[in-house]
Amino acid sequence: MFWLDEGRPERAAGAAAKHTRGQAWYSDAAIELVLMLRLVFHLALRQAEGFATSVLRLLGQTLRVPDHAALSRHSPSFAGRQPKVILHSPMHLLIDSTGLKLFGQGERDADKHGRTRRSWRKLHIAVNAGTGEIVACVLTDNAANDASQVPALLDAIKSKIASMTADGAYDGEPVYQAIATPPARSTAGCVTPPPASAVPSKEDAKAQSQRDHHIRITAEKGRMAWQRATDYGRRSLAETAVGRYKAIMGPKLRARILPAQRGKAAIVAEVFNRMIRVAKPISIRVA
Repeated sequence: MFWLDEGRPERAAGAAAKHTRGQAWYSDAAIELVLMLRLVFHLALRQAEGFATSVLRLLGQTLRVPDHAALSRHSPSFAGRQPKVILHSPMHLLIDSTGLKLFGQGERDADKHGRTRRSWRKLHIAVNAGTGEIVACVLTDNAANDASQVPALLDAIKSKIASMTADGAYDGEPVYQAIATPPARSTAGCVTPPPASAVPSKEDAKAQSQRDHHIRITAEKGRMAWQRATDYGRRSLAETAVGRYKAIMGPKLRARILPAQRGKAAIVAEVFNRMIRVAKPISIRVA
């Protein structure tokens, strides 16, 4: 089954608005439409061009389809775009990261000794625990530290945050400070498991930070009791989102340059969220 929302053809109506030296300029909506089809059906650029032409013809649309060269040229323009998510209440945020392989040129790099090794990118995502939607994503090289990307993810989220949960890679006072930084995050809670060797920064229990509180509870009652008290188990929903992302969209990035790869990651997040809104079942726990 295939359909377009009612406003999509109208927004793409300027598909070939003007020509410069023989090249057509296409609207962002037209480029995005074909790139979405390419990612969902795992097509090459030329295949996506032909497929979109056939689909629009079957739907009775007369829009011109961007050619494969235009798709390749404009892919980097989507880098930095964040998913469009509207929330009416504070959300519980889950943060995780995963590696994405490179395919084709740039797949292998040479180190200082001349040996080749596989290169890859790291995708950092923030997931709404209530809906499973990706509310923010950042694509970096494989050397980026997980915790260092938390401020960028939080800055991309315009909705209020009730709490943030992440695994032990995000433990540290800078992450706790980032989630507590205004606007509208001063009362948000941060849940990350401290390492077994962690010690509170202050002896006075009343003056301890939230991280110190986690360390003290873990030391006194054990890690399992801490997980139950903080509802740390819902972090598995972030791992589920990562697995769903790779199963549907694939674990590889076919674009050659980092801006184009970031553009693909942004469009994939938007497609991912649309699939969830349309097809994800509503589950209710029965006691």
